[in-house]
Amino acid sequence: MLFDFDTPVDRTGTWSTRWERHAGRDVIPLWVADADFRAAPAILDVLSKRIAHGVLGYSTPPPELRAALVERMQRLYRWRIQPDWIVFTPGVVPALHLAARQLVPPGGHALIPRPIYHHFKKAMELAPRAFTEIPLVLHQGRWVFDLDALRKAQPGAFFLCNPQNPGGTVFRRAELERLAELTRDDVIVSDEIHCDLILEKGLRHVPMASLAPEISRRTVTLMSANKTFNIPAAGCAWAIIEDAALRKTFASEIAGHVIGSPSVFGLEATLAALRHGDDWLAALLDYLRGNRDLLEKEIGLPMAHVEATYLAWIDCAAIPNAAALFLKHGVAVYDGAQFGDARFIRLNFGTQRSVLREALKRIKNASRPSPRG
Repeated sequence: MLFDFDTPVDRTGTWSTRWERHAGRDVIPLWVADADFRAAPAILDVLSKRIAHGVLGYSTPPPELRAALVERMQRLYRWRIQPDWIVFTPGVVPALHLAARQLVPPGGHALIPRPIYHHFKKAMELAPRAFTEIPLVLHQGRWVFDLDALRKAQPGAFFLCNPQNPGGTVFRRAELERLAELTRDDVIVSDEIHCDLILEKGLRHVPMASLAPEISRRTVTLMSANKTFNIPAAGCAWAIIEDAALRKTFASEIAGHVIGSPSVFGLEATLAALRHGDDWLAALLDYLRGNRDLLEKEIGLPMAHVEATYLAWIDCAAIPNAAALFLKHGVAVYDGAQFGDARFIRLNFGTQRSVLREALKRIKNASRPSPRG
């Protein structure tokens, strides 16, 4: 079956966070991490049927969704989990905040990477919990952990992002094993929301908890179909937690109704994606690889090779206030300061190729040195 990722979708008037920020201006929004692609037909079909049914009451995650997750973890990652290890949440961001509050004690300490998706740091600040940032370093074209800094750090719960956002790194098994060794016996919270968006052929995602039983028992794995299948507004994510005591502690605010359940649309969309979305996903990955290759060829600025995600971490140290400059020329990107390094920008290439080409033209025009008078 052919899937169309090339035809632009007009998101005007759809309450799109990404597009509404600059509504009415000639600005291409390549900032927040959702994509400009219609969801897979299988997802749209089940949502249409749910709407036709007409009753939208409180919903409970169905057993068949748990079974689909168990099957998928085994099939894709050779990771055997049990249905009762799964805790559903409305999103990975609420789960990160839950983990900071529930799994890091008030007098405790956490380790988080830098640069990193900003909700890692925000979760610690709002909890509030003490934390140390462990830098990533560019090594042979990949953003990897500074292991010396990790060795010297005060012990604490370790918060991992794999694949890495914003760096695009897919951590290898040996790298994850070394991280597990250096985190001693502390809890590991692993955000793996981008696990299906592996662009580099020949690479496979390795869930942190799949490494060994003793690592699984201290790991909280956060996942969702939201990024992969472009359904973040539907609202459904899950944590996989083997240890019963750890699971109970993590889920205490869910059980107390402080954090809501996934929406019925999120449950329906996720189940449809897991059951019937593989062909669409394969086509999407091919399209995103083409976008990545175009970006890396044409951007004209230093950047690591993007192994996963549709997010590029681009070195703009030579361009003062790059994000503001690019916005002035009609392209909205994230200032890298939000992720921990103001020298960079993060650019979302999850859009139609014609849109990306136009954005790259604008960025190149903005990057040219001003003519001397």
